[in-house]
Amino acid sequence: MAQDSVDLSCDYQFWMQKLSVWDQASTLETQQDTCLHLAQFQEFLRKMYEALKEMDSNTIIERFPTIGQLLAKACWNPFILAYDESQKILIWCLCCLINKEPQNSGQSKLNSWIQGVLSHILSALRFDKEVALFTQGLGYAPIDYYPGLLKNMILSLASELRENHLNGFNTQRRMAPERVASLSRVCVPLITLPDVDPLVEALLICHGREPQEILQPEFFEAVNEAILLKKISLPMSAVVCLWLRHLPSLEKAMLHLFEKLISSERNCLRRIECFIKDSSLLRFALKTYFPYTSPSLAMVLLQDPQDIPRGHWLQTLKHISELLREAVEDQTHGSRGGAFESWFLFIHFGRWAEMVAEQLLMSAAEPPAALLWLLAFYYGPRDGRQQRAQTMVQVKAVLGHLLVMSRSSSLSAQDLQTVAGQDTDTDPRAPAQQLIRHLLLHFLLWAPGGHTIAWDVITLMAHTAEITHEIIGFLDQTLYRWNRLGIESPRSEKLARELLKELRTQV
Repeated sequence: MAQDSVDLSCDYQFWMQKLSVWDQASTLETQQDTCLHLAQFQEFLRKMYEALKEMDSNTIIERFPTIGQLLAKACWNPFILAYDESQKILIWCLCCLINKEPQNSGQSKLNSWIQGVLSHILSALRFDKEVALFTQGLGYAPIDYYPGLLKNMILSLASELRENHLNGFNTQRRMAPERVASLSRVCVPLITLPDVDPLVEALLICHGREPQEILQPEFFEAVNEAILLKKISLPMSAVVCLWLRHLPSLEKAMLHLFEKLISSERNCLRRIECFIKDSSLLRFALKTYFPYTSPSLAMVLLQDPQDIPRGHWLQTLKHISELLREAVEDQTHGSRGGAFESWFLFIHFGRWAEMVAEQLLMSAAEPPAALLWLLAFYYGPRDGRQQRAQTMVQVKAVLGHLLVMSRSSSLSAQDLQTVAGQDTDTDPRAPAQQLIRHLLLHFLLWAPGGHTIAWDVITLMAHTAEITHEIIGFLDQTLYRWNRLGIESPRSEKLARELLKELRTQV
């Protein structure tokens, strides 16, 4: 080991002198000498890396105070950079110099300088005159040669990360976490460059055995930003790894999606569905979003109403209500995620949630308490047990009046408003008021006499822009659901489309 150290020091001085000569001369003899010694210089770099990776950055500077000069001279020599193997070894040597936690301005400046050199290696898109002559002699144009060189070097680094050992250095030892962290820091300014995607992907899917995250936060942030702005395209597995490994990136992706939904046509469900699918955020496993949900509730909600006979929908909704009520109100066996997670899971499968009111209005018998509870919970998830019970009583009374009115030969818009309590001073934004408005809209679409007074009722109901948007959203959502479930009701569908078209001209 001592002899190896002496040999390395002697070699170090030799190559330092060589690089100085190569740097100062550009004669044909100098070029020929560079090419003649490249294989030996690469071997020296391999030995240097093997030594550097065993030391921390402070020890390296103490042992080799001019190491930065040596590596810089090599990095700016076009003939050395003409070999992707040289580029790769130089990158790893430079990564060894990076101080993971700089303690002073000198160490911070060194880190910045190293990142600049690394950026030069990976992103320089021009060749000096000497390399142009060299590549032309090989039958390549520089514009064709460099992209291939960069691509090969990137693929080589990505391969090493995936296999988690340094094939090129004939060692089976695992790649040190510090080196992976350094490489992620280096990649930050290079993420959107062509052909760098494989390296970014390899870093994201590279999981070590360390208890803490080793990739740099700024790397995650830069990759996430590039994905959201469509500057790079990565496989779904890599994107999911990014969001699961760095929750702030997942949060930003969610906020980005919400901003797009709010700024777009918020009442067009087909556009909303396209935005959501394009964002890739519903492609996680259900357990990722709802870790504490009971398996039985998840299984029943996963059933598509389209796959269940229509006559069994009511029974399925009752079963869903029982499971949700147990999760929300049973303190002994309740879900650890609380009422909000249960509610969010319920609306995630919106086709079940949105058919509750229709089932209540179509039932000639006593309104089932299970469906009344489900409706109250859907519109008021934050309500307590007592407040939800009051809402159930209120909804039951409105349903009774609507059932009587459905048998009447003559209906008036004002009578319907009065029965539903929509002409009172109650806050129209209250969940119970929104629930009742939606009951009225369902009644207008399904009750035979409701079609004749539909526009009059909506005119009385939509006395604010907010309520008008709410009604537009309800109608669009209803038409969308009918289409997905194959529900055929030509008269109701025609009425809904006419109302939707008229309302959209007013906003």
